[in-house]
Amino acid sequence: MERFWKDGQVVLFQGDSITDCGRNREDEKSLGNGYANKIVEIYNNLFPEHKVTFINKAISGDRSKDLLDRYEKDIRDIRPDFISIMIGINDVWRKFDSNDPTSTEQFKANYRKVLSSIKRECPDTKIMILEPYVLDTLEDRKQWYDTLDPIIRAVRDLAQEYADYYLPVEGILHSYISKGIQKEKIAADGVHPTQTGHGIIAYEYMKLLNIL
Repeated sequence: MERFWKDGQVVLFQGDSITDCGRNREDEKSLGNGYANKIVEIYNNLFPEHKVTFINKAISGDRSKDLLDRYEKDIRDIRPDFISIMIGINDVWRKFDSNDPTSTEQFKANYRKVLSSIKRECPDTKIMILEPYVLDTLEDRKQWYDTLDPIIRAVRDLAQEYADYYLPVEGILHSYISKGIQKEKIAADGVHPTQTGHGIIAYEYMKLLNIL
């Protein structure tokens, strides 16, 4: 166990609804009700005297192109010392619910622009990438895998190039399922985590950083 972040540092959570998780957009201190909030609660309990600023700027429904569009305001201008990003599942989802697909090539190009911009404009920022995922708790989710799998491979490629830390969420969740946890207890709709699912992500996130 170690105090990973230093006093005065800014930690930024970015992504879509999985990270947003109902945060209050009018309250800069609101972290939502998901894994980001759990991480901060645990960190506060472990290190109550810390002076680290935690910010959640994830937006429900965002795709890679949306994250790119708000890069300046929601990443660069914040100049975080540490950023974690989970993006990609809506690039897949919109193909099936809106007939508005994002090709793997376009997804990778969008994400690369975000990551390369961070490296160029915020060179001291440490980057953690969280892998997108889906669980087949609903029958129609099974058809997503052929679209999601190349997205995940693209994320892994980008992580090798740009990330300081990588959390393979898809594989982690399936490992918990193989140990006997019902997938419905992790994400009832296959995408949005239950509190159990958020707890798993938070635990694995903090374990990766040797906080736990």
